[in-house]
Amino acid sequence: MSARTFGGKWMGWQGRLGRQPALTFGATVLIAFVLVALFAPYISPYDPILQNAEVRLQAPSWAHPFGTDNFGRDVLSRVIWGVRIDLQIAILGVIFPFVIGTLVGTVAGFFGGIVDTLFMRLIDVILAFPFLVLVLSIIAILGPGLSSFYIAMALVGWVSYARLIRAQVLVLKNSDYAVAAVSLGFNRTRIMFRHLLPNAIAGSVVFSMSDAVLVLLNGAAISYLGLGVQPPIAEWGIMVAEGQPFITTAWWITLFPGLSIVMLAFGFSMFGDALGVKE
Repeated sequence: MSARTFGGKWMGWQGRLGRQPALTFGATVLIAFVLVALFAPYISPYDPILQNAEVRLQAPSWAHPFGTDNFGRDVLSRVIWGVRIDLQIAILGVIFPFVIGTLVGTVAGFFGGIVDTLFMRLIDVILAFPFLVLVLSIIAILGPGLSSFYIAMALVGWVSYARLIRAQVLVLKNSDYAVAAVSLGFNRTRIMFRHLLPNAIAGSVVFSMSDAVLVLLNGAAISYLGLGVQPPIAEWGIMVAEGQPFITTAWWITLFPGLSIVMLAFGFSMFGDALGVKE
């Protein structure tokens, strides 16, 4: 890409950010969380897993702006370090289904026939069961942990991306440039992944931002139930679960990680919705 082309695209993005406040807000929130995750060791005032019984259940103060939990751990430090885990959940929990679904949808849409029928019937079987029930079942079989969560999301979450890509490929493979590529003797792999997929993938990229919200909430819920990230690792779902018995006496233990989940989900949602707006 030439410097002029890059500069033109950058100016285009700057103009779009100025015209779409939702895109600006969503991007700002996501960048802020990424920066917090990157610099967590430097901005965290305390060790997130260090216990101190002498300061347990202290309300927010100058020493502990978000208060302390029932083990005397600094809630602010745990929220800061929790950004790393929850961002990882939102990103990796989307990437694996995105890749699998994109490959399946492209192949099914391009070849059609028995290949398409087999994949679509498999998708119908998966969609016949509630999403969260399937995820919980897979994690229960594999055992608690983030690895099990990512495997479960990959095995269940790919269907939405496959359907989106398949629908686009079915339309695009009959377009003039696709027919011309076939006439020129290009092999199927080149036609699928160099001509059709780049033009079909935009909708899935936009959907992935909204899907990140669902993955983030599911990851927090799984950890809340004790099947995801395991204590004493700082993760927002775990923090909410640990603070629940003290909700009436130490509300800050659940409030701040809960607000963090909402803000990160809101950032993904606003950014994804704005990307989907055509100008």
